[in-house]
Amino acid sequence: MKSLLALMILLATLGSVTVQSGTKVSAKNTKRVVKVNDKSKVSGTLASNNTSIPGTRVSLSAGYNVGDQAANFTLKNIDGSMVSLSDFSSQKGVIVVFTCNHCPFAKMYESRLIDLHNKFSAKGFPVVAINPNDPVAEPDDSFENMQKRAKEKSFPFKYIFDETQATAKAYGATRTPHVYLLKNDGGKFTVSYIGAIDDNHSDAANVKEKYLDKAVTALIGNSKPSPETTKAIGCGIKWKK
Repeated sequence: MKSLLALMILLATLGSVTVQSGTKVSAKNTKRVVKVNDKSKVSGTLASNNTSIPGTRVSLSAGYNVGDQAANFTLKNIDGSMVSLSDFSSQKGVIVVFTCNHCPFAKMYESRLIDLHNKFSAKGFPVVAINPNDPVAEPDDSFENMQKRAKEKSFPFKYIFDETQATAKAYGATRTPHVYLLKNDGGKFTVSYIGAIDDNHSDAANVKEKYLDKAVTALIGNSKPSPETTKAIGCGIKWKK
């Protein structure tokens, strides 16, 4: 109870809160869910998506969180074949990246995604790129333009189209690029890292923190990624109206 009271006080300093029955505390702005000792739930405003409070588990209120099991999906690849998450059951994991053609941030990371795939696919962690954008809102992100872009850049990884946007919504993706690193746990894929590829979208030569590279390396070494979450930087996903 002391730890819960301390948490309520902390949330109160971050925004106006209302205490309700069932030990729920709600605040304005972005909603987060905090599980305290896996019993009580507190909703409130936290500074960022990688904020942590000792003794608690902080998770986004929508989409997958670290530790969640990812559901299977089946989406069309640029070669016309259908690709499912279950196709990778023989791999150690999958680097799922929501990305697209038109976004300047996504373009700046294309070469780095190719390098990551070439580095880790042989070690059991291939890249799977997913375009979640509505081509009506952004014609450059049509399936035909995906095929052209993949050919121009010689993508060595699967580049699949989330036409209904159901997969992006299930994951909770909001940006392009937005990374979800999955670990294969006996045929079930567990989310192990969420966020950015690294800390410098504009200049690959001056990257100081290779978040995704370090996270995959940690999983290969049977360790947990640290950090487990970072803030994804990129263009907002173009949702259907």
